[in-house]
Amino acid sequence: MKKILVLNGPNLNLLGTREPEVYGTESLDQIMQRLTVTARDLGYDLECCQSNHEGELIDQIHRAGSESFSGIIINPGGFTHT
Repeated sequence: MKKILVLNGPNLNLLGTREPEVYGTESLDQIMQRLTVTARDLGYDLECCQSNHEGELIDQIHRAGSESFSGIIINPGGFTHT
């Protein structure tokens, strides 16, 4: 099965609790569970990571290159506006 790395950036750990009127009530874990099921149906195995630290996300990107991941999906979260 092909491996995909899913990276979630700053503040996405607060989904479901932070400003639910803007971002909704679904948590990041719930979203990742749904995404994992859909990916498996399509023949992909997901590895998900969330960090509020830029360096950790960069380390994960480097690791994906050396561990033969087929691709990376990134939701940069707070990095999109800071």
